[in-house]
Amino acid sequence: MLSIRRLDISDATTLIAGARAKAQDIGVPMCIAVTDESGNLIAFERMDGAKITSINLAVDKAYTATGIQKSTRALGEVNQPGMPAHGIASALGGRMVAVGGGVPVLSGKDVVGGVGVSSGSPAQDHEVAQAGAAAFCETPS
Repeated sequence: MLSIRRLDISDATTLIAGARAKAQDIGVPMCIAVTDESGNLIAFERMDGAKITSINLAVDKAYTATGIQKSTRALGEVNQPGMPAHGIASALGGRMVAVGGGVPVLSGKDVVGGVGVSSGSPAQDHEVAQAGAAAFCETPS
């Protein structure tokens, strides 16, 4: 039998708050999604002014980061023509996102979820997602 470490709603709230604070700091309203260790959505926030086209992207970025256990920015680097993962974004019904803004959430060495952010540039999305993950890591368990 497996023992699974899983984010709860309080953890998801911490992740979203960390991401929201960074988004406010850089002045870009974002869509922020948090998934569990299986890539299933736990919580979502669309800040006032965030793009409606970014809703699904944020969820899918969190899903991708959880599934590949790396950032979506790292996936983007190996998804270029001639690279080993080129074309992977079409996998899983198009849910794989190879654009910055999704990062795995770690508890020790375990991936316990993902945070996905969308509405800014890929670099801004990545920065905000990292801030969300960092807020979780800084929270005492």
